[in-house]
Parts: sequence; C-alpha cells; structure tokens
Amino acid sequence: MDLCSLIDRNAAFAPDKTAIAYEGERLSYADFTARIERTATALKQELGVGRGDRVAILSLNRPDYLVLLYACARLGAMLVPLNWRLAVAEQLFILNDAGAKVLVLEQAFEGVLPELAPGTSVVGLDFAPPRGAAFESLLARSDGTSRNPHTDLSCPLLIVYTSGTTGRPKGAVLRQEALFWNGVMSQHMHNMTSDDHVLTVLPFFHVGGLNIQTTPALQLGATVTIHARFTPDTALSAIENERPTLTVMVPAIIQAVSEHPSWATTDLSSLKAVATGSTIVPPHLIERFVARDVPVLQVYGSTETCPIAVYTRLGGDLSRAGSTGLAGLCCDARVVDHSGNEVPAGTPGEIAVRGPNVFFEYWGNEAATREALHDGWYRTGDIGLCDADGYFWVRDRKKNMIISGGENVYPAEVERVLLEHPDVSECAVIGRPDPRWDEVPIAYVIPRSGRRLEVDELRAHLQVQLARYKVPRDIVFVKDLPRTALGKVQHFLLKQLDAQSRAQGETS
Repeated sequence: MDLCSLIDRNAAFAPDKTAIAYEGERLSYADFTARIERTATALKQELGVGRGDRVAILSLNRPDYLVLLYACARLGAMLVPLNWRLAVAEQLFILNDAGAKVLVLEQAFEGVLPELAPGTSVVGLDFAPPRGAAFESLLARSDGTSRNPHTDLSCPLLIVYTSGTTGRPKGAVLRQEALFWNGVMSQHMHNMTSDDHVLTVLPFFHVGGLNIQTTPALQLGATVTIHARFTPDTALSAIENERPTLTVMVPAIIQAVSEHPSWATTDLSSLKAVATGSTIVPPHLIERFVARDVPVLQVYGSTETCPIAVYTRLGGDLSRAGSTGLAGLCCDARVVDHSGNEVPAGTPGEIAVRGPNVFFEYWGNEAATREALHDGWYRTGDIGLCDADGYFWVRDRKKNMIISGGENVYPAEVERVLLEHPDVSECAVIGRPDPRWDEVPIAYVIPRSGRRLEVDELRAHLQVQLARYKVPRDIVFVKDLPRTALGKVQHFLLKQLDAQSRAQGETS
C-alpha cells in the first residue's frame, strides 16, 4: 500500500464525487485517480522516474500539483515543491541540491530554465518549453505500467526546503507515512469527515497549505476547493458562494479578510472552523472570527513535523487563551532543557516532538540531521511551556530570544502587548547589541492606517504591563516588515536591516 492507494479507494467508493474544484471546473475522484495513473505512467515511461528520484515543481496552486504528489507516491519518487517567491538563484540552489531529475513548471517561472542543469528534464504545465515537453502531450503519448517495485508508506515522498535563519536552506525529507499520520491528526483536530469541503488558499510549496487540511481531506474522500493564490476578495467570495466547511488562514490572511470591505456582509455560516498557526496568533485576530460564531483552532508544528504536532480540537477546550493545544493524537511533544531533559510543568524550554509524522532527515546533510534529531525527538528550536494538563503555549523562536542583562525577553510577549494598543496594526521586536546589557529589545511598528502614533505613548502603554527590562529601548515606525510567503515576520532579516541602518547612521 502507498499513499496513492487512499485516493484509489475513495474513487472506488464514490467515483462521481468532486475531489478538487478549481476556477469553475470540478475533478471527480474517478478523474483524479485516472489522471494520477496517467501521470505516474508518463513520469516512469517517458522520463525514467524511478524509486527515490526527485521531481521538482515550480507552480502556483493547481490540481496537477496534487496529481504530481500522488503520482510520486505511486512511483516511490519524491516531490520537491519550489517556492515561486524565491529568486532564481535560490530556486537553482534547491534544484541542484535535491538533484532534481525532472522540473515541472508554469510558464510564468521559466526564468529559471536558462541556468538549469543539463541533465534535468523539463515539463511545462501550461506551455511547451524550448527543451522539454508540455504536460498534456506527455500524458497523451505515455503507455505502460505506472508502478515501481517495493513502493509503500515507508518511502520518502516530499523534500520541503526550510528557509532557515543562517546559511543555505535545508531539505526536510518526509516519508509517505508522515503524510498518512499527519492526515489522521488533521481529521481528529477538525472532526473531519468525507462530507467536509476544504477551501485552500495557502501555497502548496509550504506544508501548511499542503498538509494541514488539503491532503488529509483528499485521503478521507472529502472535497477541496483550491485557489491559485490568496486574495481577500476571492477568499471571501468563495466562502459565501462555495460554502466550504473548513479553511486554514495564517494571521496575515485573517487580518486581510477581516479588514476587507466585504467582511461584515459575507455569509460565514458554512464554516464549522478556521484553523490558524504558522506563528503566534494575536488574540484580537482570533476574536474577529469568534465574534462571527466561527470557532478558531490553533495548530503548532513545522516543516519537519509535516506540520501537525500540537493542536486545539473542534469540540475541545478552546478556553485557554493563547494555548496552541495538546500533543496530537499520533505523536508526542514535551518541553526540554539544553540537555534534552523534560522540564517541570509551567517552565519554559525548547519544544521537542516525536512520532511517525516527524521528518526522516535533512537531504544530504547528516550534520544538520544529527543536530535536530535526538533519539527520535525533533528539537524544534521553539521556546514554549506546557501546563500540568498538557496544554502548550509557544513563546518564541529560540534564536529570537533576547537576553538583556541576564534576563530572558521573548519578543512575542512584547509584540502581544504592543498589538493590544488600538493604533498598532503590526509589529516585530528584535534584540540589538548593547555594550552594557548585551542586548536590548527594539520594536518595529506599523501604525494602523490613518492613525498617528507617538513613541512616548506606546512606551507608556508597555510600561503598564511589562517589566522595565522588556520595554523596547527604541521604537521605530515603518510601513512594512520582511516576511515569509505565509506572512511570518523574518526576525533575522529585520536584525540585519537594523544593523545596516545603524551602520549607515554612524558613517553619515
């Protein structure tokens, strides 16, 4: 049995049911499994893709993205999703590092082709590339078997490259079984059934868009509506007109839809829950959906955990403000000290996760794998705590933590208090080197549109709720912050920009 077998079985049980809806077209489970079969045949017979080979994809969300994923599962091959927001040089590094045998891409991203390694076959999803073949013509001429021997759930399926804070990105290798057990936890988290309808607006090049709801829904026989990319207009329109029951929205997307002019009039009644995560979620954003009678579920994890590891469950206890929930149904989680020993309840430490959803290795990087995995436990690099009842709270990234005068300052805590000010739209707190205190906290703040903010006013707001050493030494007003594709603020880049700005100020 491989992961694709679940799609085959759903096609047998409900062949005419819609598996995927996209831009007004619907793909039934019978059509979905047939297209997977043809694609696997083409990859094997036309391009020589064997067990363990890597197939890269550079594309916006589209049904064939998922077709390729399950075709790779059928062949025992690995899909390498490429972030289309990266620079060409970054994409080329990943293609070379993964040793991609095939690159499947949209014409919009053909800028990567001139520098592509000669040995990589090229397939155009929506065009015929100069050196390669159009996807449809490849399918049309393929014939023969679609299977490779010794393919099962133990085979690696995904290599997802993490952005990292230093050096080159690392490719986290996820086995088919990781997606299977991640799916079980998603189904448990959302009370998901085959009657559910998932709306996916997050990009598939991240495990959040691919695996929090999308693959779990398809593996269960539910329906998924996918958008090529997120816009608040199309998301709200789909919620009202397509009537999905579930969706995932990171905080930046929640903010975008809830501040859209159509927010107040959009019918949200079909949604039984919205899942969120990716970063620490400001409570005021959660309240915007809760006020509309839509429960908000929190999920914690990372690329290396597929990503579901800790979550709050629909119908479970959602009363613990700020908690990201309990360890998932099929994995373990705990908080450890520097030596890997579990710390007492309520004590901050590093979150560690163990289970079949955890990644197998970093592709071609034994040293990084050894550093991250300890006796099966993945050290996440996130600081958090766990209460006596097993509920987790995430404080911040370990690398983000500021040590000021021997005291730990968690930027997320300071950011939470800043966001409680009515005139603050977004913010990020970093550590700046200081000759006396080692580091001091610095806040970068985006004011709400049309509002006027003063540094003294914000500092007074903070001093009421935070210890003196946690109050930012400097507050800088900006129009934007460096972010990942999911809207997560990149604190390490902000620290670099802060250092550059200070260096320029000293030389001017």
